[in-house]
Amino acid sequence: MIKSIVKDTFFLSQPSVEATKADLYLAEDLQDTLEANKEACVGMAANMIGVKKRVIIVNMGLINLVMFNPIITAKSLPFETEESCLSLTGSRKTLRYQQIEVSFWDKYWQKRSLTLTGFSAQICQHEIDHLEGIII
Repeated sequence: MIKSIVKDTFFLSQPSVEATKADLYLAEDLQDTLEANKEACVGMAANMIGVKKRVIIVNMGLINLVMFNPIITAKSLPFETEESCLSLTGSRKTLRYQQIEVSFWDKYWQKRSLTLTGFSAQICQHEIDHLEGIII
């Protein structure tokens, strides 16, 4: 289901809580909402649609990948960049890493681990920041 985008910075600044199997429905809500906003958005966190659970979706080019309880386990090659966000006005400078390793549960509740580079890594870091209540 397509959800409204939360723009309340107080809500967005609160850390999200761990997701459970009961939260698997969020995969479809995030997919639908990301698709509806694809001209302006390449990733989304559950708090952006009003749910403070540790769930994100990242556009990987041809597919969108939903991650439950993602954790960055390694990062390398820092760089400064400027990002915008569907929940915020304007853009802001931030520090990101060219390469990250992330572990997470997939939409079938299977444990996964991926190495991401470039733009996919940057999107994933932005969305994980949302889960921590970090607003760029």
